[in-house]
Amino acid sequence: MLFGTIVMFILYIILKYILSWIKYYNSLDSRLGQSTWRWSYDYPVIGERDISDLDDKNFVRLRRKRNKIITIMYSVVFIMFILSMSLLSEILIIFLT
Repeated sequence: MLFGTIVMFILYIILKYILSWIKYYNSLDSRLGQSTWRWSYDYPVIGERDISDLDDKNFVRLRRKRNKIITIMYSVVFIMFILSMSLLSEILIIFLT
């Protein structure tokens, strides 16, 4: 249980770090918006990369970086959810036995 708590705390620090990167990328261009929880796409093309790279390369590359970081954020949140369920079950086992 102690190990799980330590890992949860480390994941929380990583999540705060990732959220600060997302806020940083949001502040670089106003077209990205202020949302931290959603990906942004302009012109999705099935089977290929965004064709909008021809229009504004700097914005599209910034958007792709931000989308990758948002994907990492969702992965960390998912791992934290699974770990919290494990910690909760360990606490319930202690109290119920």
